[in-house]
Amino acid sequence: MTRLFLTTALVAGLAMPAMAVQLGEGEKLAENQSYTFWLLDAIKTTDPHKDTDVAGSDVIRQLFEGLLNEDATGAPIPGVATGFDVSDDKLTYTFKLRPEAKWSNGDPVTANDFVYSWRRLADPATASEYAWFIELMNVENATAVVKGEKKPEELGVKALDDHTLEVKLTTPTPYFPKMVTHASTFPVNQKVVEAEGDSWTQPGKLVGNGAYVLTSHDLGVQISMEKSPTYWDADNVVMEKIKGLTVNDNNIALTRYQAGELDRVQIPAGQYPRLKQEFPDQAISIPYACTYAYLLNVGPKGPEALKDVRVRKALSYAMQRDIVVDQILQGGQKPAYNWTHWAIEGFEMPEIDYAGWSQAERLEKAKALLAEAGYGPDKPLKLTLQYNTDENHKKIAVAAQQFYKQLGIDLTLNNVEWKVHTDRMQAGDFEMARYAWCADYNEASTFLDYFRSTGMNCGKYSNPEFDKLMDESKTAENPNVQYTAAEKLLAEDMPLVPIYQYAKVDMIRDDIKGLPTENVMNDWYAKDIYRIQK
Repeated sequence: MTRLFLTTALVAGLAMPAMAVQLGEGEKLAENQSYTFWLLDAIKTTDPHKDTDVAGSDVIRQLFEGLLNEDATGAPIPGVATGFDVSDDKLTYTFKLRPEAKWSNGDPVTANDFVYSWRRLADPATASEYAWFIELMNVENATAVVKGEKKPEELGVKALDDHTLEVKLTTPTPYFPKMVTHASTFPVNQKVVEAEGDSWTQPGKLVGNGAYVLTSHDLGVQISMEKSPTYWDADNVVMEKIKGLTVNDNNIALTRYQAGELDRVQIPAGQYPRLKQEFPDQAISIPYACTYAYLLNVGPKGPEALKDVRVRKALSYAMQRDIVVDQILQGGQKPAYNWTHWAIEGFEMPEIDYAGWSQAERLEKAKALLAEAGYGPDKPLKLTLQYNTDENHKKIAVAAQQFYKQLGIDLTLNNVEWKVHTDRMQAGDFEMARYAWCADYNEASTFLDYFRSTGMNCGKYSNPEFDKLMDESKTAENPNVQYTAAEKLLAEDMPLVPIYQYAKVDMIRDDIKGLPTENVMNDWYAKDIYRIQK
């Protein structure tokens, strides 16, 4: 066995302290230790194995804890596991679990909890939309279990004893430790899940192993949590109460922040320059590993027009990204001509040909491609763009409508609520859809695996060459060779219109400390946050 770790924060196999609150020079804790954050939409679920969105993961990360957490830079550090060993062939990981870890009902957290939970994630009976994630982790037999070809009991995960978890992989996966920080890998309490059925996530019933317990959840209004007395590191948790407030209008949310009702809120499009000047200690813009795009439905339910690559390329070429970034958003975002975010660790940005063209050249090429495809004044291209409720999404959609109008494209805008939006996308009931993909872990495959034929891939893109490249990347000495080729293939096939790559553009109250600003994932843990006296 060897003991190693990919990214410096933790030496595998050695028990090291997890992050704890450390006051800065001259800081004193405030008497009020509460934190209220903004949610654009209702939290669909607090079940780690059924969640699919970032906001849900933010909440789940407080209620549950996985094998490893992330530090302020995004590097893995101990969670329930104090460390791990890796076999010489890099196919077996053995995690040592801390014996003091407990569920909020007082039960000990054991290796069997992880075995049950990972089997539950993979089991077709769970109908998890994130079951594919355990396949990407390359856990032994994961694909066969997800497809129903093998029983969940045959998944390559085993409890050697109460505090030792063994995971077997099918291929060496150097970023595997990063993947177990993701919410879908978190444990759930088998006894509670089986006793309560679908209602187990309700306040008063939910049993978690995280630093906080769920106290109330008014769907689409607020979700509240309080410090858990049974959490193994409760003595070092300062923040007593946390609350998420759902406000569907970003401008109203900013007003509520300014009224003191919120401690953190996204800055609406176009307002960052002013707010940074007025509130330099509160307005931030930092890289955030998400890419904003319009997904194109090329599957059986998609429109015939989008099955023509010339049409898809025309739609991408005609998107005026500089206007979106410089005139609408104005928050440090970057134009996107590819899928993987530029700030992902180790990623080498490929050269995408149309990224180097002027916008005039892109428009000229788009017009020619549409004409070749048979569209013009006598036969205008008609498409519908679906987007979820948000002022920023609306502004970009209205701009896109005007960009495409120049080419004679008739774009109808269809605004729906978040749940309707995601349900339709997952069912393939859309033509074009506003979408953003945020990294599940800090490595380029988290973006590119999305477009595998077996990936989440709501637009049903499928190219065997792309799948082959991503298969090869798993064992490549330098996977960037495959990643570059895969990105270029996406630019050739154009199953999406990449628009911009995110920055996290927020107002954060200046007495709130401990939120990460150097983690491109922007994953946060309330147990590391504290409020100081002003």
